[in-house]
Amino acid sequence: MAIEWTLRPEDVARIRFAFSPMWELVASLRTLRDPARQVVHLPWIRAVRPRLPALDLVELLALVPPSGYLADFLTPPPDTPLPDFAAELDRVRRTPPERAAEEAARLAGTERFRADPAAGVARVADALEAYWESCFAEYWPRVYGLLERDVLRRSRELATGGARQLFAGLDQAIVWNGEQLIIDRPWCLGAAQLFGDGLVLVPSAFYWPSVAVMSAPYQSMVVYPVQGVGTLWEQGPPPAPDALAALIGRSRAQILTALAEPATTSSLARRMSLSAGAVSQHLGVLSAGGLAVGRRLGKEVLYRRTPTGDALASTAA
Repeated sequence: MAIEWTLRPEDVARIRFAFSPMWELVASLRTLRDPARQVVHLPWIRAVRPRLPALDLVELLALVPPSGYLADFLTPPPDTPLPDFAAELDRVRRTPPERAAEEAARLAGTERFRADPAAGVARVADALEAYWESCFAEYWPRVYGLLERDVLRRSRELATGGARQLFAGLDQAIVWNGEQLIIDRPWCLGAAQLFGDGLVLVPSAFYWPSVAVMSAPYQSMVVYPVQGVGTLWEQGPPPAPDALAALIGRSRAQILTALAEPATTSSLARRMSLSAGAVSQHLGVLSAGGLAVGRRLGKEVLYRRTPTGDALASTAA
């Protein structure tokens, strides 16, 4: 079974990327219920499972069953490229009760919620907030860094190779024929047309390795598996070759190694466990030496290795 979307030129022109802390949070509930589905997240599961008995997640879990449809109002499509959790939680709290009740009616075990959907939305939002604070907030910077790197990589693909190259690399379940976007999903079937508001592409670490879709009455959205999820729970910065470290210093060698994928100062700082100021100083030296180059992207500067940096890193490896 598959869903087919017809993308008009204005839809293709308005493709954008974003990522969502709320989506990751909700998807992680399935990870906890079925660890075998995503053994890559076992380090996180072992860390947070002892905290779960203190949380009341019964009503929330009814809206997020182990497989199949989950209540869409819990995961509103991101309306900005970098939404924060508080803003997304506020959007959940403002869900119209009638919409929440309609979506809950598709799921078993939601009788209490549907009896008073306005109160149900408030309870579920409180449960999401408590779950975030107890089990997810401290890990979000790590997930954020992985998703950010993926968005930067995909945005570059779209800019240089267009929609065809972009969709060819997202996932084998996503096929673009130049007009229709065909997405293989076990619970979706039918043809539809977007409404000129474009398409939001959202990488996910906790829905990985699956693909998800949302459509009207919501902004059309495709959730695809993030690349590099196997590195998510690795500790510390990437190892730097000894020869490279001896030449330019250990921290700069680690940063140059990490720049195999473009990254911002903030994401490098989180990964290296260094201050943003220290990373900025190292990047300045690498840039002055012709090993890295920065390009402004919105409010941040995206750094990548130059061909000279690539050659030096590969020779020293």
